[in-house]
Amino acid sequence: MSRNTTFYALGLSYKKADATIRGKFSLDAKAQSILLVQAEAEGIESLIVTSTCNRTEIYGFANHPYELIKLLCENSKGSVQEFQEVAYIYKNQEAVNHMFRVGTGLDSQILGDFEIISQIKNAFNQSKSYGLVNTFMERLVNSVIQASKKIKTDTEISSGATSVSFASVQYIIKNVEDIANKNILLFGTGKIGRNTCENLVKHTKHEQITLINRTKDKAEKLAEKLNLVVKDYADLQLELQKADVVVVATGAQNPTIDKAILNLKKPLLILDLSIPKNVNENVTEIEGVTLIHMDHLSQMTDETLENRKRHIPAAEAIIEEIKEEFSLWTKGRKFAPTINALKAKLNDIKNSELDFQSKKIANFNEEQAEIISNRIIQKITTHFANHLKDENTMVDESIEWIEKVFKIEALVSK
Repeated sequence: MSRNTTFYALGLSYKKADATIRGKFSLDAKAQSILLVQAEAEGIESLIVTSTCNRTEIYGFANHPYELIKLLCENSKGSVQEFQEVAYIYKNQEAVNHMFRVGTGLDSQILGDFEIISQIKNAFNQSKSYGLVNTFMERLVNSVIQASKKIKTDTEISSGATSVSFASVQYIIKNVEDIANKNILLFGTGKIGRNTCENLVKHTKHEQITLINRTKDKAEKLAEKLNLVVKDYADLQLELQKADVVVVATGAQNPTIDKAILNLKKPLLILDLSIPKNVNENVTEIEGVTLIHMDHLSQMTDETLENRKRHIPAAEAIIEEIKEEFSLWTKGRKFAPTINALKAKLNDIKNSELDFQSKKIANFNEEQAEIISNRIIQKITTHFANHLKDENTMVDESIEWIEKVFKIEALVSK
């Protein structure tokens, strides 16, 4: 990957870290920017960082993974000890494998959820703007995007409506009687909030939905599209009293709803789709309040998810095909500087010998000798290249041997 550093993928996800811990390590846009500035200042060669409701990850080059762990912990509320308890660290080929599985939805909390690939794209573009993307990272991300597109097009692993937002609507439909006559409040109109709202309207034919967002104009755009009511953020407490169902999907770093602002006269179902959690657990101390978090919704398995599992082998075959192309490129890129240095060394030997022979031999045909010599050099370097391309070749050892024998030095371009 690089002679001086190792490629790592590290982070934490829904698999071992619950919503509370994921919330501690979540990075908003500002924190991600600060992390990238710090990475650049600390001499990190290439790095991208993603933070979603289900995972926070860093992919990057370092001498030791702690360099990347330090960046994550210093820019989030999580500690190194907490990270060690729930985190994973992959390096080199394992790290590459991990990014392919994440980017193609095979590692998603809900199988086949492709939203993560847009997060990876955004992370890549942000890192590129800071000069933190090297050739390897660019090629890898593009390969993962290619695999994601091909899987989405050629398989049915993302068929059927399944996502956290869809699961939340299904939960509401199954658990709230007479939903058509209930008041629904949606607090937060980010991506998950918008998707949930659209699913609510689509699957319940519901018109009694009220939207509240800290930035009112965002809520108004969505309300105009779906013909819904918008209220001011200042009206949140009053609207909570009116609601039968509340869906919270804000990007706040601390809880925005707790029992202190609930003055209820009827049962209330609250679905918290936020990471970090935006509803304080103390609301459950109030009689009649049911609080459901997104982790619970993600565990809901239905027929759609079971159908998707049948397409995993086809998706994995596509990943292997594109990963093999990437691996060949990586291998070629790894030994290309050595082959170029070998060619240069042989050309030096050729030039020296032609110069010697031209002085020694009368009527020496330098042009013909040049053509023959170049063909021999090409054949020799091709033999070495084919050896290095062979899947059974120990590339690092072979490169070291070639450089030692021919007394050449070839630095891997980054």
